[in-house]
This record gives sequence, structure tokens and C-alpha cells, in this order.
Amino acid sequence: MSESPPNVRPPTPEEIRELAAKHHIDLSDDEIADFETVIAGLLQGYERLDVLPDPKPAVAYHERDPGYKPGPEEDPLNAFVTKCEVRGADDGPLADYEVGLKDNVSVAGVEMTLGSKLFEGYVPSTDATIVTRLLDAGATITAKLNMEDMALSGSGELSATGPVLNPRDEGHIAGGSSSGSAAAVAAGEVDVAIGGDQGGSIRIPASWSGIVGHKPTHGLVPYTGVAGLGRSFDHAGPMCSTVEDCARVLDVIAGADGLDPRQGTVPTQDYHGALETDPDPADLTVGVLEEGFGHEQSESGVDETVRGALDSLADAGAEVREVSVPMHLDGLPIWNAIGLEEIAATVDAECVGHYASGFYDTQFADAFGRARRAQADDYLTTMKLSLIAGEYLSEKYRGHYHAKAHNLSRKLAGEYDDALESVDVLAMPTTPQTAHELDRSISRLEVMDRALNMLPNTAPYDNTGHPAISVPAGTADGLPVGLMLVGDAFDDATVLRSAHVAEQQLDVSL
Repeated sequence: MSESPPNVRPPTPEEIRELAAKHHIDLSDDEIADFETVIAGLLQGYERLDVLPDPKPAVAYHERDPGYKPGPEEDPLNAFVTKCEVRGADDGPLADYEVGLKDNVSVAGVEMTLGSKLFEGYVPSTDATIVTRLLDAGATITAKLNMEDMALSGSGELSATGPVLNPRDEGHIAGGSSSGSAAAVAAGEVDVAIGGDQGGSIRIPASWSGIVGHKPTHGLVPYTGVAGLGRSFDHAGPMCSTVEDCARVLDVIAGADGLDPRQGTVPTQDYHGALETDPDPADLTVGVLEEGFGHEQSESGVDETVRGALDSLADAGAEVREVSVPMHLDGLPIWNAIGLEEIAATVDAECVGHYASGFYDTQFADAFGRARRAQADDYLTTMKLSLIAGEYLSEKYRGHYHAKAHNLSRKLAGEYDDALESVDVLAMPTTPQTAHELDRSISRLEVMDRALNMLPNTAPYDNTGHPAISVPAGTADGLPVGLMLVGDAFDDATVLRSAHVAEQQLDVSL
């Protein structure tokens, strides 16, 4: 038998038999012997791959303080994973801005934990594309911000380091999975933050914590260097105190990078330029989505607050009319069918995916692969649920429901597009309820319910890819309520302009 390369060991006959069985193949002993010989020869070429350097994006701005974990006195909301300092260019549109990043965004030389025990001590060697763009624009990265463990919860209570407290009422939680991003912005600890959104994880904590959160059109912002859950619904975007800051940040981070397989042709706009200093509500046409209200989880105070905000816009001169998209109510089942199997497949692919052009972070894939094989028992309950259910559905039903859900998602996108033909944006509550009350004694079943029961309005747009923003609409029982506005794909400028009108007219004080 040929000599094997130093880092790749050929499979044993027993392993060949087991690997074949995973593909429903029953090999004879003669076949196993032949495959053993051929595979050993194939692997000789991998010796050359071990020698070749791994091409990675270049890192600029080398003066970096990797920072420290602040204690409870300095971080009473548990919003931070690390306080650090990475200074960017001397000037630019984000000069003097202190920026916090959800802790699934890679910053070279600074620990990245994904809010999980599995990745404590992991330090990336590359910057995410959006980090490079922020630094080029003059920003200073000052924080890696807490998040739900591996991003699989919307509640804000499931980081490995405990709940992130709501900055408006510390008896409640901030919302997730970009929990620390929302809390740090609302508390004034950073000027702006970057969050991630797969089922609503920018907009949910923005709504519950009383800030602005924009989920861009899918693919508008490159996800390169950000740990994701599924290429078809991964989004990164700005979380800020104002719509203006969201537009300013989006101007910096939007556009193709040539490395992210989520991106194709990526038309960009002048987002900050689309905002008027004194916007006229009469220029805005809002379609109030009938199916966005009255969910099983809906609190009457939330629906009333959002309708009151829309009435105020109408009184100010905006055209506000009811629209109906009955298929919106199918959006969450569609998201579940796509998400469960895609999350399981992404984890199985070491969180970097397979079979597409672009940059593959081999350092993170190695770390993720080692961690999940050694510490899978430490997965969050919702991750265990997703992996078990996703694997079952994929294996038992041969991927049928995942495939059909993608087909239905295209149909749902078309239904939203039809509704948007006669209005600038669709409007509805961001979440059906206000922030969950802090409760450290809930059961496992309650944990799973509280992690996922706020998704019916946010999740559908992660699958269809439409841009969506949450802006403060007021309060219900003293807690913030978000108004969500949704627009046409790659027309984020109209969504931001519409949100700016709403923000100026409603003038919510929290």
C-alpha cells in the first residue's frame, strides 16, 4: 500500500464499510479491499494541499487591543463578551463612531465565542468583510457583544453567560439573538452595533429594547467572516439609536465582496442620501398587513400601539391602507421547514457550508469541528432540537419538505411583491408581544417556547429576503413596542426613508 501523507490517514476497512452504509451501500469484502487501495492513492495528493498556503483575506489595521471581559459592575446588563479596541482609518463616514459587533463576527486577534461554551478561547486570524469596511470608514471596534448561544433563540436569556437584561426594564430580557447588540446601543455603551438575523434576530431585540434594527435585503451585506446558520437566510445588519445611523452604516457595509456565496448581483443605493432632513409624510404610502396582527401569541397592547402609531402617520398626511397577504400566515411553517434542515446541514458542514464558490474559513471550520465532536452535550436546547428534528426530516422524508418550503418561499415572496406594487412598505408589529419577563426558574419546555414564540412576523422575510426594519412605535405596559416596515428587495433606501418618516413623526421617547 502507498505511503499516506502526514495529515490525512486513509480509512480502515471498517471505516469504509461504515461510510458506505451511510449512503445505503452494502460493500463486499473484495470491494472494500479495492477501495482501500484506491483511496490511499487518492490521498497522496492531499500532501500537496498541506504544503500550499491557505489564501485568506488580508488584515489591515494591525494595532489591536484584544481587550477583556468586563465584570458585573461595569456590565450590569451582561451585554458584553469583550471590551476591545481596534482603530480604523483616521477619517471617514464613521469617524468617531464606537462600534460593537455581535460575537459571531470575526475580528482578527479578538476572541469570538458565539455566546457559547464551545468556543471560549477561539481567536480568529481574519476580519469579516464588514469589519474591514467599518474600519476603512473610520470606525473603532470597541466591543464584541453577547448573543444567544450559537444564535438559536429570540428571547435574550440563553447566552452561555446568562440572560442579557433589557436596558429599558431590567426585570425583563433584551430579546435575541443579537441581545447584547441591542442592549449596548440602548444603554449608550456603543454608538452603533452589527447584529445578525436568521429568523428575526436583529429586529426582535431592537423591538424589545426600543432601538432601530435593519435587516437588509438578503445578500446585500456580505456575510463573509460571520458564523451563520444557513446560507439561504443569513443576514447581517445595523442596530442603532436612529434610522439615520442605520443608513450611514449600511452605506459602508453594503455591496458584493466576491467571497460570499449568498451574493449574486448586488445593486446598492445611497441609503443616507435617501433620508430627508424634514421628511413629508404625504410622500409615504403604507400598507397595513392584516395578517400581521392577531396572532395566537399577540398581546392586545402591542397591536393597539402599532395601530395607534399608524393612525398618527395617517393623521400627519401619510396614505395608510389595509392590505392582505393570506399566505403570510404560512410564513413561519415555511421558515421552520427550511431552517431545521438547513441548520442541521450547516452544522454538519462545520458551520462553513459546502459546494459553493467563495471564501471558506478553514481555521473556524477546524475549531467548530473539534468543538462539536467534543462538547455537543453543551449545545443549547434549541440547537439540539434543530439538529434532531432537521436530521430526522432530512433522512426520513428525503429532504422533501425542505425543498418544497423553498419553492413555497418563492411563491410567498411573489405575494409580498404583489402587495408592494401599490404601497411603499408593508407595516405590522415587529413581534406579537413585548419583552419576556426575566425568569430563571422556567422548565426546558418553557425555554424552547420562549425562545421561538416571537417569530411569526419576522421569520418569513428571512426566507423571502425582503428588507425589513423595526422602529420604536411606543410602549405597552411600559415596555417598548416595535413597528416593522418591509419593502421591495434591494430597495432598502425606501424602507429606510419610510422608517425615517415614521421615526420623525412618532418621536417616541423611551
